[in-house]
This record gives sequence, C-alpha cells and structure tokens, in this order.
Amino acid sequence: MTYTIQNITEILGAEAALSQPAEVIEQLSADSRRISFPATTLFFALQTSRRDAHIFIKEVYERGVRNFVVRKNYDAKSFAGCNFIFVDDTLNALQILASYHRNQFNYSVIGITGSNGKTIVKEWLYQLLSPYYNIVRSPRSYNSQTGVPLSVWQMSEEYNLAIFEAGISQPAEMEKLEKIIHPTIGVFTNIGEAHKENFQSLEEKATEKAKLFEHANVVIYCADDAIIHQAVTSLPEKKFFTWSNKREADVKIISVEKKELNTKINFNFNKQLSNIAVPFTDDASIQNACTCLSVLLCLKIPVEIIHQRMLRLHAVNMRLQLVHGINNCVVVNDAYSFDINSFSVALDFLTQQQQQLQRTAIISDIPSAKNGEAYEEVMEMLHTRKIQRVITIGEEWNKHQSLTKQIPITQHFHNTNSFAEQFSANHFRNEAILLKGARVFGFEKIVSLLERKVHQTVMEINLTAMAHNLNQYRSRLNNGVKLMAMVKAFAYGSGSAEVANLLQFHKADYLAVAYADEGVELRKAGISLPIMVMNVDEAAFETIVQNDLEPELFSFNILQSFNSFLQQEGLQQYPVHIKLDTGMHRLGFEEKDLPVLLPLLQNNHHIAVRSVFTHLAASEDPLEDAFTYQQSQVFESCCKQIKETLGYNFIMHLSNSAAIFRNRSLQYDMVRLGIGLYGIDSSNTFQSSLQTVATLKTTIAQLRNVKAGDTIGYNRRGKVEKDSVIATIRIGYADGFNRKLGYGNGKVFVNNKPASTIGTVSMDMTMIDITDVPGVNEGDEVEIFGNNISVQQVAEWCDTIPYEILAGISQRVKRIYIEE
Repeated sequence: MTYTIQNITEILGAEAALSQPAEVIEQLSADSRRISFPATTLFFALQTSRRDAHIFIKEVYERGVRNFVVRKNYDAKSFAGCNFIFVDDTLNALQILASYHRNQFNYSVIGITGSNGKTIVKEWLYQLLSPYYNIVRSPRSYNSQTGVPLSVWQMSEEYNLAIFEAGISQPAEMEKLEKIIHPTIGVFTNIGEAHKENFQSLEEKATEKAKLFEHANVVIYCADDAIIHQAVTSLPEKKFFTWSNKREADVKIISVEKKELNTKINFNFNKQLSNIAVPFTDDASIQNACTCLSVLLCLKIPVEIIHQRMLRLHAVNMRLQLVHGINNCVVVNDAYSFDINSFSVALDFLTQQQQQLQRTAIISDIPSAKNGEAYEEVMEMLHTRKIQRVITIGEEWNKHQSLTKQIPITQHFHNTNSFAEQFSANHFRNEAILLKGARVFGFEKIVSLLERKVHQTVMEINLTAMAHNLNQYRSRLNNGVKLMAMVKAFAYGSGSAEVANLLQFHKADYLAVAYADEGVELRKAGISLPIMVMNVDEAAFETIVQNDLEPELFSFNILQSFNSFLQQEGLQQYPVHIKLDTGMHRLGFEEKDLPVLLPLLQNNHHIAVRSVFTHLAASEDPLEDAFTYQQSQVFESCCKQIKETLGYNFIMHLSNSAAIFRNRSLQYDMVRLGIGLYGIDSSNTFQSSLQTVATLKTTIAQLRNVKAGDTIGYNRRGKVEKDSVIATIRIGYADGFNRKLGYGNGKVFVNNKPASTIGTVSMDMTMIDITDVPGVNEGDEVEIFGNNISVQQVAEWCDTIPYEILAGISQRVKRIYIEE
C-alpha cells in the first residue's frame, strides 16, 4: 500500500500543517538515531517518563526528515517546507496507524507471546516455513509498545504470512498490541519470572499475555503448564492446539532421547507415531522445537517434510558482537543472516562506534531478495550512513556492481574463499568494519582473519543490558534531572570507549573519569559529551584544556593553581566543578571553608562553575539514612551561599546509583550513575530490575584423572580425598581471578553445574574439581561470573566489593561487546 502524509492525517483524524500533502511515506521512525531513508520517513516524537523526543526534531530535520507527528500546540513554525501532524498522544497515534495498516491484509498472522523463547520460536518458524511462505516478521526482538507497530508496518502485498512477537511488562499493555497484531494464530511459549515485579502473580501475568489471542482462530501452547492452560482456556469460544509430555494433547510427546549432538523427539499425532530430530540438546531448545513442531502440524505441513526441516535448524544468534581487530580496527560481527531490517540495526550499531572515522562494510548476497530492489536499498543505506568502503561477496552482487558507484571504494569477490585467499592484513587499518552476511557464506572465516588474536579468556559486555540498566535508572528520575555516567577505571573494567559510545548514543548528559588521560582517550574515540575529571593535578592542566575536559576542583591549592593557569593562558569562563565535603572526608571543601572560598569565586572571570556536588558516604544503607539526609542539608546550605555569591545558577548533584533508587528527593539537577549501570545495585533492594552486563568466561585447557591422596598445584596445597577429575582452566590472577578464590573458596560454572577450585590460583591457570560434573570436555566454556554466578557472589568469596572484582579484570582479557 502507498500512503501520503495527507492519507495518514485522515487515518489519525488529526489536525495538521502540511506543506507537501502528497508526500509519500514509506518508513516510520520513533528513534532519532535510526533513520535510513529520511526523505520518506515519518518521525513520531514520542514522550515517555524518561525522554521527550520533541527535543530531537531539529536533529532529525537536519538529517533530512520533513514529516513529523508531534504533540498538539508544538511550535513548528521554524521548520520550513515540512509536514506536521498534531495529536494528543504520539505513541497512540503510531499504534493507531499500525493497526489500520494491519487491517488492510487478509493473510495469516502468527502472534507469539511468553516470558522466554519468543524470538527463538519466531526465527525458527521463519527458517521452517520459508520454503512455503513469503514471510514478514519482527526484526530481532521488536516486541514492545513501540517495536510492535514498527514491525507490523512492514506488512505488504508481497508477503503471504506474518510472524510477530509481543512482550509486556505490566498490565493493560497487551490489549493495545492485540489491536495492532490481530493474530489469526496464537502461540504461547511459556510463563516465567521476567518483569514479574509489575504483576501480582504469575497467574495475572499469564492472563494478561493471553489477551493477545482474543480474536485468534487457534491458540497453540504446552498443556503441561497449568497456569498457561488456565489463562488460555479462559478465552471465550477459542480453538486450541496443544502439545504435552504428560497428558493427552493434539501432539503427545512420547519420549525425548538426548544424544551427544542432537535430540530425537518421539511423538503421537493423529494416532500415528512419528519422530523428529533437532541439532540441540538443551531443555529450552527442545521445548521451543516442540512448540514449532506443533505450529507446523497445525498448518498441515506433512510430518516427513517437518522431519527434514527440523534437522536443518540452526542456532539463532540474536546478538551483534563488537571485538577488537587487527591494526587498531574494531569489528562488528553480524554474520548469521541478512535481511534489510537486521542490516539497518547493524548499520546503526556500526555508526554508534566513534573510535574510528573510517568505516567499511563487508556484505554477502541477500538470500531473501526477490529482485534488485533489496540491493538498491542496501546501497542507499550504506551511502546515507557515509560508509567509505564496501566489499561485496557473492554472485548476485556481481550482477549489481553498477549500484556500488556512489561508494568511494568498492571491491567484489565471488565467494568467501576468494576473499580469504587474497586477504592482506595491511588492507585493514584504523577502521570500523561491519561483517553482514547470510549463514551460507561462512563469514566466520573472515572474522578469524580480522580479529585480534588473544588468549581464550574473555569478558563479554552486554550493551543491550547496559542500555536497559541506564533506562531503569532514568525511569526513576524526576522531570528535567540530568544524568552523569561514571566511566572511570576503564568503565569499571568494561572498556571506556565502547561504554562511552553507548552512553553518547543513548544521550547521557555528562561523563566522569578519574584522570585526565582517561578523558583524552575518550576524546580520541570520538566522544563529544562533556567530561568531568575527578582527580586533577597541575601536570594535567594543559591536557585538560586542550581536550575540552572539565576539572573537579576540591582544594584551595588546586583552585588557585588552575585559576593561575587560566589567567596565564588568557582563558575566561572555563567550566569547572566544585567538590564539597559534607561528611565523606575524602576530598572537597567543607562548609567552614566557605568564608575563604566564596571571595575566590566571586567575580572570577576565568572560571565558570558548571556544577557543585558532594559524595554520599552510605546512601545504600537504610541504617545511615539520617546521616545521608544530614549530608544533603549541609550540601543545600553550601550551594545556597555559593549561588548567592556567583549570581548565576549551576548544576547541583549529590545522588549516586544507590541514592537514585532509594532517595528520590535528593536528585536535585543531576545524578551520577556508577556501578548500577553495570548491573549491580549496592543496596541490593532493586537488583531484580537490573540486568547482568559483564560475563567473564574462559575455557578448559586440559583434563586429568588423579588418584586419592594426590596433590594439586603449587606447594601441594590442593589434596584430593578420592579419585577425581581435575580440569585446568585458562585464567589466573594475572587476568584478575583473585588468589583468594583458590583452595575451594570459589566456584566456577561449567556444563550447567558449579565446580569448586582446588589448589592455589596460578598466574595464568587455575584448577577446578569436576568429578561430579558429567560430560565435560577439553575446550568447554567455563563461566567465572555472569548470569549463573554473580559478581556479588565472587566479591563475597573474596571478602571485597563488586567494584574491585570488575575493575580488577586485566586489560589482557579480551572484551567482546554484544548488542541483542
């Protein structure tokens, strides 16, 4: 279907100021950072508790967008030649438009909900059904109040099946998504603990999710889950298609036979015994496979064909991966599938990286492309994002080389092997490289050529989880409160430049580092946000000024020295931050210092006080709340006197991560988010709201059988009491694995079970006892901390705090950055 801006105005029943009413709209956007085709994009300025996107309209306008949906009474006069639609609620308008668009199509729509497995089931159904249907589906995990309408907008006449997923985090959300997706076939994967804090019980949560199927012709689910069964069967006049391990169902699972590399599932359907095999052995994959099997049987796909297709299922990689490459390159690896929507997401992630200005894309043929239009779209997106070099791989690209002329540098290879044969490391230097290829092209071979080789201990930094944590804290901020993010100490071990790029992309207001050198590295990485330097000495003054960094002034000596430096350099109104000591007694001016401090600040033309702040000593401890509020009172008193002396306003900030959650009244003008960004609530009150950011893992170097009475490691400190199996893992104290974790004091996670250390932790190796952990092989992955063993637990074993554990991970440990 084709929509003009005039059509959309009429669909929304809204007022509008249209300069070009015949303007054709092809794309919708609710994110100012993710716009691929500005000329045909309609931008919705969404208003949330965290952000009002109207402040980004100027930015979007400068990128070429001329069509906007905004709140009523928005002043649009300064944007010449634009089309503005005025509505009461911009999110509601987006959903109404998507619902209208959905109703223009009569082909089947599969709607998927559940606590886990939604995206896996969606992607597997796409793999299984692609030979029989032309399918449109949600990009990645676009299942929210915003993501669902953007997914449904993709529907067009060229498709004959749609698969969309829907997720909710609180009651009364699913009714809105049901109107947009309006599924004809419903799939309920499972029910679990995710977002449980907003529901009174799992029963309420299941009932809310089941509302997606209100108008579905059939609902497919596992009848073994009593909560789901109750929620679904409560829907009026509904047809159900069930599978079960335990009771009678349309698909009765008779047995599950796990082998080393695959699983055979025996089932009864229509009174006939059949089986399928899937190339997975974990329980979650088996459950998802049973759900997919049921969908295919419900769609009357023959069992023999299902058997063939299930064998070919491949793991769904829902994560973009950022790794450090050869010759100072960064490599964004998204080499598992290729379609236009996922390509747009990958390009956004590439352009988010500011470490390197030169950008290269290595792309394969597009298997899903039915004609040359998809290739034209890809090249237009590359051109719009200012990609300087493109390397194409595949026979189809060979037919479309004329499209590549608008890119400054292009190269073509017929296949991945020919690229590898002609590869030279000297051709890749100081650039950000995106690898985007369909699985059949085997781009992992290219990854191995471009990736910097280091040992097998790695720390995965989940940038999606970090963004989630950022937004969790933002959601608790009062209106207008700014956010400063702490990226000192190599961003708590997570990698300063990569984390800072994420924070800049998500529009944090300020960054803070410990030393000027850290700020310099961020500037070199393309970070333009204001940066406060917390530990300042005279030797750093020139570096600070040259790199537009803002010093924290905490003593008379530093204040007067920096003032003299500015005077000598002829600089005026240089931004500084005044640190007050209100009870921490570490750094800062005390209240008794004000009679001397205030005259130094008064009428001082060389410095401009950007902020005044203090540091809470015990904000995470309820027993110290009285002291926390005493600190705030001293802080307010000092700020009032400083403001009266200066004659102008400045930013006041006091709250750290724990205080953001616990002391909303102390937010003032800005808060400082530190350890909470990395998924750790030091008060341990709101931990369930945060997601794990850092996962440290290694591999098993060797296995050995030892006899009872044998000793393990240096000084014979580890002794086995019985015949045992010992694994040596590739991590030691030089990597940040604390020596206190030795002698059985600490555990690691291997093959879904904890295993204790044994003997002394060495510099590069540690031994673990895996006698009671079956099925372990050399080369297997071992989690040191992450989702199974928390950083807090490791810190407790070491008698320290999570800060030290994270900051202590050695720089020699490779960091891999992922975005889901």
